[in-house]
Amino acid sequence: MVPEEPDELAELEHRREELYRQLGQVGDFRRGSLNEVRRKCGKPNCACAAPDHPGHGPQYNLTRTVEGRTRARHLKPGPELEKIRREVGEYERFRDLVGQVTEVNEAICGARPVTPPGSAGDVGPPGTGGEKGGSSGRSRKRDPPR
Repeated sequence: MVPEEPDELAELEHRREELYRQLGQVGDFRRGSLNEVRRKCGKPNCACAAPDHPGHGPQYNLTRTVEGRTRARHLKPGPELEKIRREVGEYERFRDLVGQVTEVNEAICGARPVTPPGSAGDVGPPGTGGEKGGSSGRSRKRDPPR
């Protein structure tokens, strides 16, 4: 891979700073999907039984996965629904920005020149190369299980 020009690296870093600024402006958010549903009640004499009738509703459901299980919350039209709609929208914005930050960071990692360990341009954390750290003392004896 051909190394990027320094000004391209600076552009990528500037883009990352801008994305971080936008992340800082994300408001309250919640995970999940907001769905509008209409249902037929099943009563043969109800208007919803007609083939061209859309069904009763709309009803709104907020669904999300918690610990591997789908949870649904039924919502009525009104202020609470609008609040949740904004919060779900902010979550989508948050996810999009995180994806963009990830892409830019990967591009920065690919564009940044490789520097040998110990050189003046080495900015890695101390103690990341060479020997294992380990502890200085002996490990203490553990109590037997009860």
